[in-house]
Amino acid sequence: MSMNQNKIKDIAESLLKTFFKAGKAAIDEKNKGFDIKIKSDKSPVTNGDLIVDEILRKDISLLTPDIPIISEETVNLSVENKNKTFWLVDPIDGTKEYINNKDEYTLNAALVINSRPSLGIIFAPEKNRMFFSYGPGFAYEFKNNKKITLNCKKKTPKGKILALSHSENPTQDILDILKKNNVSSFIKMSSSYKFCVIASGEFDIYTCRARAYEWDIAAGHAILIHAGGIVTTPEGKEIFYGKKDYKNPPLLIKRSKNINT
Repeated sequence: MSMNQNKIKDIAESLLKTFFKAGKAAIDEKNKGFDIKIKSDKSPVTNGDLIVDEILRKDISLLTPDIPIISEETVNLSVENKNKTFWLVDPIDGTKEYINNKDEYTLNAALVINSRPSLGIIFAPEKNRMFFSYGPGFAYEFKNNKKITLNCKKKTPKGKILALSHSENPTQDILDILKKNNVSSFIKMSSSYKFCVIASGEFDIYTCRARAYEWDIAAGHAILIHAGGIVTTPEGKEIFYGKKDYKNPPLLIKRSKNINT
């Protein structure tokens, strides 16, 4: 399936108000108090996740009624995804952060076309930061009703390379990749917010072992590559979507080929 750039742009921009609405709902639910359940994979889900899921899926299906939506909260992992064009939705990425009143959790949606992420929207409601993209060179942060172009231009200190890590104590293989890339220091960051702050130039690099699912990374993948960044496996292989088990390979995410400049 192909879809022209203007159509993808219209879909992305139409969904921004949906994301603001869903972000407000996430904060309201948190303030009211959580009803927490533990899913079969031992991860928590809250009433907030489910309400955000409902808001996002409803508005997405109104905009693109013919495109299937695969959401973390409603997916049936035992059914193989045979689609090449579909939505991936992660209503709240970083549910543990959300439950613990931290501010890095995000709302995510990505439109995958022909197995590649072609549109991404990520909203971090507690930080009031909205990121979206709909094609190479069309990646933005929406701030004060203005679109600010994201272009991966280095904002980190000259001569320093700042990394993000999924863990405070990375394994040796992860440390080796960071060392190979001359990383000066790293901080732990949860959720897809990592992709956004690399696209904005606030950080330089992130790498991780095979972990998480396609809906955790697709929106960030779209935003970062549309801003000019690099999202591959550590061996430099492209990452495609629509895998049978939805599982991600190991990742290497960089602001640019040369992260020194």
